[in-house]
Amino acid sequence: MTNTIESLVAKQDITELIYLYMRGLDRWDDVLLRSLFTADAWCEYGFMNGSANAFIDFALGALKDHTANQHMVGNILLEIEGDEAFGEVYFNAYHKVKTGNGFEDIIIAGRYLDRYELSDGGWKFAYRSEVVDWSHSRPTNDPLLRTRTGLATG
Repeated sequence: MTNTIESLVAKQDITELIYLYMRGLDRWDDVLLRSLFTADAWCEYGFMNGSANAFIDFALGALKDHTANQHMVGNILLEIEGDEAFGEVYFNAYHKVKTGNGFEDIIIAGRYLDRYELSDGGWKFAYRSEVVDWSHSRPTNDPLLRTRTGLATG
């Protein structure tokens, strides 16, 4: 019974880590994002592979150029193996970007393939890989969203 309870607590802690990652991206929270990774964490996103710090620098630079962003997670499948865990996390990402002709909506759906490590500071990402299953872009059609240029980051 204890192992089951410990496993459930670990899964909840990792799920909250995943949620905080998405929040960090949407809020452009550099400090939060860096706190979620181990010191030697590695990220593979295809378009950018490198340390977690290098990825965070790249991602925040790109996201700040967008008019709006929203990252959501769906299915979270986790396997706990002591002080290490593995996960497959489904995500949807929405980005609104300004183009020469107005605004464009970009929707990306995919999965994160993760490895997590437990340390004194709790669970952290040790490895994160992004697999894009599909994406779609189109001009923004909603009249309200075509003209809105503000972004709430807090």
